[in-house]
Formats: sequence, structure tokens, C-alpha cells
Amino acid sequence: MSYNATENSASRRIAMLLDEGSFVEIGGAVTARSTDFNLQTKDTPADGVITGYGVIDGNLVYVYSQDATVLKGSVGEMHAKKIANIYDMAMKMGAPVIGLVDCAGLRLQEATDALEAFGSLYFKQSMASGVIPQITGIFGMCGGGLAVVPGLTDFTFMESKEGKLFVNSPNALEGNIDSKCDTSSAEYQSKTAGLVDGIGDEADILGQIRVLVSMIPANNEDDLSYSECLDDLNRVCADIENAAEDTGIALAAISDSNIFFETKKEYAKDMVTGFIRLNGMTVGAVANRSKVYDAEGNVAEEFDKALSVDGCKKAIDFVNFCDAFSIPVLTLTNVTGFTATIESEKNMARAVARLTYTFANATVPKVNVIVGKAYGSAYVAMNSKSIGADMVYAWPSAEIGMMDASLAAKIMYADADADTLKEKAAEYKELQSSPVSAARRGYVDAIIEPADTRKYVIGAFEMLFTKREDRPDKKHGTV
Repeated sequence: MSYNATENSASRRIAMLLDEGSFVEIGGAVTARSTDFNLQTKDTPADGVITGYGVIDGNLVYVYSQDATVLKGSVGEMHAKKIANIYDMAMKMGAPVIGLVDCAGLRLQEATDALEAFGSLYFKQSMASGVIPQITGIFGMCGGGLAVVPGLTDFTFMESKEGKLFVNSPNALEGNIDSKCDTSSAEYQSKTAGLVDGIGDEADILGQIRVLVSMIPANNEDDLSYSECLDDLNRVCADIENAAEDTGIALAAISDSNIFFETKKEYAKDMVTGFIRLNGMTVGAVANRSKVYDAEGNVAEEFDKALSVDGCKKAIDFVNFCDAFSIPVLTLTNVTGFTATIESEKNMARAVARLTYTFANATVPKVNVIVGKAYGSAYVAMNSKSIGADMVYAWPSAEIGMMDASLAAKIMYADADADTLKEKAAEYKELQSSPVSAARRGYVDAIIEPADTRKYVIGAFEMLFTKREDRPDKKHGTV
């Protein structure tokens, strides 16, 4: 059975996602084969999932879209096998897989057959990780074991009203009901859990997926993610210094035509991650953020200039994706230390260790621009020269060193009077914390005017385009 684009929500979503008329269905005649519990008397067209391929802006993609009108979109044996088949084809062709999820869970009537087939889907996803991009859109239910599917993919988008993502239903959590805290909601999963990259209505998230596909490589070997640059490569970013604290604005300012696709936008806002374009090339960006400005230019949220556990996790996942798909990484650094709470202390050392390892382990071109303060081991972890950054630039106003000069003076001259402390702090700042001091040691490659940031980072990445870097021969690290 073949589907018309207007027949149901599953096919409508495919039609909205892909270039018009490009979808080709595969396995449309497949139905359930189980005969238990009179399942043979039920009509299961396409076994509840439409699978096939098409193009987005001319780029080949494979798609599966679950049909909630067939046994509530539940995953049976043939349903899972159809999705697994799409993965096999995508791996051979080197093209992304996009899953449009609307599912009641595993099909109880098929028990171990469904479970076995579903497990094989996990395996396909695991094997595809780092080979082809995987994207999930959640439009209805995505619960229980199915919640692992978006966890195994690279990017997840969620419909803000009907989408439900959970391992355990909110009502199954002791002391909770969904009216108290809806842990399955798009808001919770994007802001608190950090699994979801973007939320919105159906058209919004399908549009976001289309933009994302056009910016990232099709696979880990063939990079077709370049576009023509219509922007001036030497464009002066006049007001960028004012965006040192809201680095999302700074990243948009230096990108071609101000293109910035932010990932995990609502999660750990003290760390910004996303994709920009520099001379047509997609670059992954990671930046510390201490303020968030709203559309009117007012400060909406404010954070310490500190690495948080969630911010580290966000950056780790993003840099790992970039490294797997050979996407260069740019960092904007403005950090003074670590979040200091009892709760964060549980995981802080591990999170910073993993962030450090991730930057050090990544072999893609890495450029760091110090736009504010860069203190202590928090700075070291943020793609510093010492852990492998290829090029490090600093704005003249940057401060690089162990700690704030005033605090350092108090520690070194504990018994001194106020005037002496002021004098020693100024001396410390000049000798130990200035970008000139770091540049004299070679820890900073050049001190650049903020307005020239775009010109310098484009030049750096063009120079680094042919970078090759060997690593010790090992199976993998354990951090």
C-alpha cells in the first residue's frame, strides 16, 4: 500500500520535511506477520511506519515516519525491521537518517519478536553513530524503551504540545504527577534533561531539521556541507565587543550572513553550542556565556563566568559530533572558574575531565578566541593551546592567568595595606594576566581587535584545512 501525502499525519510530515515530490516509499506493502491475539484480523498497513528516501535541498536523506493510526504506532517485528532496513541503506549510501516518532511503545501482541527486532534497531543506530548523522523528530508519544532511540541519535526536535518523551511516565515517579512536574514535556526535556535541541509546532521543527541537514555533512567521509559565501570575508564586526558576555550574538556576528544554528538552545545556557558558516564552510562553535539578552536588548538571564556540569556535558556531546564528522571547532572563551555548589561538586571533576579530554582528543582544526577572562584550569579545559588548540587569539581586553589580579595580590601579600594591595594587583595584572604576557610565552598566537575576529578565524580555518594529526595507537580512551 502506498501513501498519499494528505492521507495521515505520518505521510504529511514526510511531505513537509522533504523537497516537493521527492519521497520514494520502500516497503509499503509490509504488514504484521504475528497471528497471536487475533492480530491477523487487524489491518496493519505498512505495519505502522512509512519508510523511504527523498531529498532536502537536493541532499539525499532516509526517513521513517510512524503512523499512530495503525495500532497507535506501536513497534512490532516488521515495523522495527523496516526501520533497520532504512539504516542499512543509509549506511551503504552515506546519507542521514531522520526518524519522525509518534508511537505507543512496543507492540504487546508480538512480545519477544517485537523485542528482538527493536533490539536490532538499537544495534543499527549504534553502528551508524559517527558514520551518518541521525536526527529524531518527536510528534507524539516516545516512551519507555523508545526513548532510547533519540538518546542514540545526534539531534532531537520535539513538538511542544503533543510530544511526550519519557523512560518512566511522570505519574510512575514516586512523589510526582504530571500536573506537578511533567517530566515528559518538551519544555522539561529541552531545558532540564537536555536531550532535545529544539521545540516548536510541527512546521517549526520540520523546518529546523531541514536547515540542520543543509549545514552538516552527509556522512563521516564525504563532506557536501559547503555553500557559496556571499558575505565579505574581511567584514568588520563593529559592535562584537559588546557581545563578549552573550556569545550567541557574537557567533552570529562573525558567521557568513549572520547564520547561526544553535543546538540544545534551552539547556545549560551558560554554554553556547551550534553551527556557523565561515567562507561557506560549516564550523562547530562552543562558547561560554554569562548573559542572555532578549530581542529588546535587555538582560533576560545572567550566569557566573563558570563552567557548570550541564554546560560541560553540552559541549562534550557537541564537540564529539563535530570531531566524528570532521567539522572544525571554534571556541569563544570567557571563564573564571567552576560552579561552586554542593550539588555540582558531585559531578564537576568528572565533567571537566571529560571536557578536557574531548577537546584534547578531537583531531579536527581547533581555534580559540579569548574574548574575556580566562582563569585557571577552567580556561585550560576550554580548548586552550596547552590541550591542543591549533590557533589561539585574544582580544586586547582579555585577562589570562591563574585568577583575578586583586585576589592574587591578597593571597601573595596577605598583610599588606590597601594601597600596597592595589599597587601589587596592577603589577600582577600587567605581568601575569595580560594577553601580551601570554603572547610573549606563545600561549596566545596573536592579539586581535574584536572587530577583526571574523577575518582572523576565517584565515585560521583556511590555513588548517589540510590538518592531519596522529594519535597514540589504541582502541579508544576511557574518559
